[in-house]
Amino acid sequence: MERLWGLLRRRAQRLSSRPSQTIYKRVEGTQQGRLEEEEEDREEGVEPSAHFCPMELRGPEPLGSRPARQNLGFWAVAGRRAAPYLVLIALLIFTGAFLLGYVAFRGSCQACGDDVLVVSEDLNHELGADSHQGTLYWSDLQAMFLQLLGEGHLEDIIRQTSLRQRMAGSAGMAALAQDIREALLHQQLDHVWMDTHYVGLQFPDPDHPNTLHWVNASGRPEEQLPLEDPDVYCPYSATGNATGELVYAHYGRSEDLQDLRARGVEPTGRLLLVRLGMINFAQKVASAQDFGARGVLIYPDPADFSQGPHKISLSSYRAVYGHVHLGTGDPYTPGFPSFNQTQFPPVQSSGLPSIPAQPISADIASLLLRKLEGPVAPQEWQGHLPVSPYRLGPGPGLHLGVNNHRASTPISNIFGCIEGRSEPDHYVVIGAQRDAWGPGAAKSAVGTAILLELVRTFSSMVSNGFRPRRSLLFISWDGGDFGSVGSTEWLEGYLSVLHLKAVVYVSLDNAVLGDDKFHAKTSPLLISLIENILKQVDSPNRSGQTLYEQVVFNNHSWEAEVIRPLPMDSSAYSFTAFAGVPAVEFSFTEQDGPAYPFLHTKEDTYENLHRVLRGRLPAVAQAVAQLAGQLLIRLSHDHLLPLDFGRYGDVVLRHIGSLNEFSGDLKARGPSPVS
Repeated sequence: MERLWGLLRRRAQRLSSRPSQTIYKRVEGTQQGRLEEEEEDREEGVEPSAHFCPMELRGPEPLGSRPARQNLGFWAVAGRRAAPYLVLIALLIFTGAFLLGYVAFRGSCQACGDDVLVVSEDLNHELGADSHQGTLYWSDLQAMFLQLLGEGHLEDIIRQTSLRQRMAGSAGMAALAQDIREALLHQQLDHVWMDTHYVGLQFPDPDHPNTLHWVNASGRPEEQLPLEDPDVYCPYSATGNATGELVYAHYGRSEDLQDLRARGVEPTGRLLLVRLGMINFAQKVASAQDFGARGVLIYPDPADFSQGPHKISLSSYRAVYGHVHLGTGDPYTPGFPSFNQTQFPPVQSSGLPSIPAQPISADIASLLLRKLEGPVAPQEWQGHLPVSPYRLGPGPGLHLGVNNHRASTPISNIFGCIEGRSEPDHYVVIGAQRDAWGPGAAKSAVGTAILLELVRTFSSMVSNGFRPRRSLLFISWDGGDFGSVGSTEWLEGYLSVLHLKAVVYVSLDNAVLGDDKFHAKTSPLLISLIENILKQVDSPNRSGQTLYEQVVFNNHSWEAEVIRPLPMDSSAYSFTAFAGVPAVEFSFTEQDGPAYPFLHTKEDTYENLHRVLRGRLPAVAQAVAQLAGQLLIRLSHDHLLPLDFGRYGDVVLRHIGSLNEFSGDLKARGPSPVS
């Protein structure tokens, strides 16, 4: 036993004391060219081969090989067992190093946007674009916005814009478009551009003006009734002649025409005399067409405007302009954008009327009403013209001739963009109509002035360290007086993108029509945000009160007092109906009755608007700008969009509940109201 132990010890000492060399030799036989790794002992007198072939490693040899190979096999097995542990250790080291680097350098990336925090009432802070400018809290942003906005000249811009001729397609509009584009370029926005569409608009023919005649018993035209202003017309009216007896039809609503028929006066085959108000021009003409009327005359009744010793009203010889396309956009390319050189199928909008329509003044309406016979109109149908009482008719025959002509007209939308810091491909859109028929002080000059002031204010805020999370897109629309043509054509051209990228649309059209009551025509998703912003804006005519306090002063339900559905003739309606984008349009109106008697007339001047508001036009316009601006800050800068989906669900449930009264009829016809 001792002899065996000695032999093993001497063998171990000899192996450890002599160097060994790993060589590669060619393996002869069937596997020519293969390399075999082996250890050679120098004491055995074997010299290394002088010729080396390309290397190929072999796997562990089977048991029973010579001792050197047993030693290599042992280490190979040990290495194979340790490999998972080595990989795990490497992963742990890599993960630790990555987390350490993230913690150390996460503040150095200026493009990642991690330094932008939520702007809201609860978490009211965020860092500026440059770290050295420190933290901007919500109160800081609000104070910065109000201070910079107050440095503007809203009133001057309203006055100057209202003095410019800016009918869509006119030379004056082209000049104004260039001036607004230059104004946006001067503000050093991230992007400024124009988008031109070639649309079909309808204009009066100066060589063949529209006419209105009495007709004799045989149906031939006789005495002509003077239309005081031949420029006043209904765009998209059917052209041609219409002859028939005259009938008074109140506001021209479907229920009015049904009531007229129930009283024994048939509207079919006759000309209808209807009052301005309740529904728009297009809906009046569509209802008349449905009941078989041959034409429509639309007049402003003094009863539909605010009355009082200090109220000013529309001149009795003025007619009111309004388009009669039951829809929005270019009616000659429905569903398609009207870009230049684009070919479309020869189709027209189904909302174009097939009967002629013409606006007339209150003076002409008085002459017509005096000629009517038949039953006396209901008390609620009586107006304030010097005719007593109003009768339903029929009266003498009339001949209406409409000679408007269609023209392909270029219109230009103007865009200015402030890129968002973290979500630049999400857009908060704010727009205002630029064109106007007549002076258009309330119609578009106010909105254009507020838009330009918001552009200037937000550009200055960016220079002072503010950077919105989402992009702000400011747009000046063309063709608004023809049915939101500019906005609708832009939506049709980029619908697939805007459906996903546009966050909210804020409209500045018709923003100041009075100073007493405030309305928000909006999508349900924005109701909670509007309520919050109303608490942040001071009332323009009640010192010490916010707009919210003014609204709830006599009515505890602020929502019932303020919130209204979006009207079809608003550019905001197109965003919601076509693109599914939440939208809002703000309006200040008079307390008692319709807001502003001069809308869509040649008396919509800066002076008249200033008189209606009794000198408070700058304050009211400033309140709208504050409201819209603070709304934009929240929408463009909160981490989570402040949209209240619960409100939307409440509205849907209310509408479903209103259908219950028809559930029996629906079940009888097949469909279920639940499905």
